[in-house]
Amino acid sequence: MQQSKLIRWGIIGVGDVCEVKSGPAFYKAKDSQLLAVMRRNGTKAKDFASRHQVPHWYDNAEALLANPDIDAVYIATPPAQHKDYALAALKAGKHVYIEKPVTLNAKQCDELIEAQKTAATKVVVAHYRRHVPCFLKVAELLKNGAIGRPLMVQIDTLQPAASDIISSSEDNWRVNPEISGGGLFYDLAPHQLDLILQWFGPVVSAQGLSVNQQQHSAADDCTHGWACLQNSLILQGRWHFAVQAQQTRDVCEVIGSDGKLSVNFFGEQVIRLENAQGTQEFMINNPEHIQQPFIEQVNAYFRDERDNPCRVSEARAVMALMDCFAHR
Repeated sequence: MQQSKLIRWGIIGVGDVCEVKSGPAFYKAKDSQLLAVMRRNGTKAKDFASRHQVPHWYDNAEALLANPDIDAVYIATPPAQHKDYALAALKAGKHVYIEKPVTLNAKQCDELIEAQKTAATKVVVAHYRRHVPCFLKVAELLKNGAIGRPLMVQIDTLQPAASDIISSSEDNWRVNPEISGGGLFYDLAPHQLDLILQWFGPVVSAQGLSVNQQQHSAADDCTHGWACLQNSLILQGRWHFAVQAQQTRDVCEVIGSDGKLSVNFFGEQVIRLENAQGTQEFMINNPEHIQQPFIEQVNAYFRDERDNPCRVSEARAVMALMDCFAHR
């Protein structure tokens, strides 16, 4: 039997998110090797490489992309740099795995989509929650008709300004719209809206508004959105990142013709199902490295063993809905 091709990875932007959520998955997944890491702070890049037994480290992306032994690049920088690094990686002949949000806005995706048409390599966007076990279970319940025909979806993400579900960073770039795209809404909503579009289909119409009520930063802290998806399903979402701690809320509620399903998006997920058979709860633990199941699918795609687990065009649809909700 022919042995599967080893995918040799480099990471551009090896920051805190790479410590547990994603980084170790590149050397723990089958037929996958983390060959090099890059961070502009060379001391921190070297430290990461030493602790994770990574052979090479760099303090500039050009040097990493010039390494002929690297097959694929994970772009884990802030969003403002995603497009340019992705284009450079494609030009260097590397496969690309790019963090969410894929770009600063939907319009920026178009240049990446065009570049991919003539590239010899592939691009995947890190909407990894598609393969988190809890959300696979939600998809299974919906597909099997556990609540009948889905009619309405409500997303509530209400967090205090200092929330523990939001990754910390030294310079707090997530609340700088020029770097993040649009504050904490642009950091968290891609996870949620990608799953919604996966479960319920494309957007027919949408509208929204976004304001900066508490003025903790330059980014809007309050976003509301409404959309009609296929089959006349109605989506309503509200996001606020400056409420009092006692108002904290993280839930997605799906009301169907024969029942109701709810699940939280962050932390340890719990699914609550209510229908004619009664009430059931499913608590499904996250993987140690939450991106690993998806990274295994990415590796399989790069080896031509499956189709693309998340196309740039799919990520663009998420960005377009976010831009609409943020009234941009």
